[in-house]
Amino acid sequence: MNNVSVITMFFLSGFNETISHRFVLFFLSLLCYCIICLVNVSLIVIIILDSNLHESMYILLCVFCMNALYGTAGFFPRFLWDLLSDVHLISYYGCLIQNQVIYSFVCGELSILAVMAYDRYVAICQPLKYHSIMSKQRVIRFACFSWFTTFCIMAVNTFLTFRLKLCSPYISRLFCVNWSIVQLACFPAQTTINAISANIAIIIYFLHGVFIVWSYMYIIQTCVKSIENRAKFMQTCVPHLVSLFTFVVAILTDVINMRLGSKELPRTLQNFIAIEFLVIPPIMNPLIYGFKLTKIRKRIYSVVIFKRTNFCFIRSDNSFTHS
Repeated sequence: MNNVSVITMFFLSGFNETISHRFVLFFLSLLCYCIICLVNVSLIVIIILDSNLHESMYILLCVFCMNALYGTAGFFPRFLWDLLSDVHLISYYGCLIQNQVIYSFVCGELSILAVMAYDRYVAICQPLKYHSIMSKQRVIRFACFSWFTTFCIMAVNTFLTFRLKLCSPYISRLFCVNWSIVQLACFPAQTTINAISANIAIIIYFLHGVFIVWSYMYIIQTCVKSIENRAKFMQTCVPHLVSLFTFVVAILTDVINMRLGSKELPRTLQNFIAIEFLVIPPIMNPLIYGFKLTKIRKRIYSVVIFKRTNFCFIRSDNSFTHS
């Protein structure tokens, strides 16, 4: 009881091992964040500006990239600031906001992947009904609904964490997550409702995963019977499966480390495991889709060739002028 006090700041003790290499880590992290912004923004702009890409699959891909920018914006700016700071503090409300952004990004990613799986299921298994079922307006509604419900579910968990009385301001991570904050509660009995809410959220998004697996199993079963469908599967579904696999492995690794991980693991390794889902999927996904999907790949090539042609034309024009 005597340890109960009003917590206004948190100490992120995960940075203790980064002090000796912080400038190198800052440069690498800044480079990584710039790449994430570049590849995701490029894909978003290409899809928005090219009317030929205003189809459901590409609209969902655009939302996918927007979610990646949203999630990484909740981590990297603060992370870069902390790398250059001598004291690694974050305000109580700032911590809750970061927790909300990162959790809604993670679960939003799974929700969007579920909508993408449904889109591919309809495209391959019910091609004659595809344009009527997956119209632009309906796809946008699906995407908005899936992300908004995710945000609300995570907001409930964040609110339940907000009501807890905390006995310690020390979080042994590089950023704020719900589990780390709940562990600081003074009265374990108060966290029962947090555990119930968290388990409900886990069940909801586990069912998302089951739906995705079921969709692709059905798609594979359909594709075996048709060479045309097989080609469509390799072209459009493989990027989704790679994205899903990368994302799930990154998340499960972090969850296992956070819940069951050994304290004997080097702090550097624990830090890498903690942030890999904020680094690897946001970089890999746009590259996978950009190189695998034919329409996007052709559009990227046309932009690059157009710029090279203009550059060569300007150089030759300048040479002619000087001569």
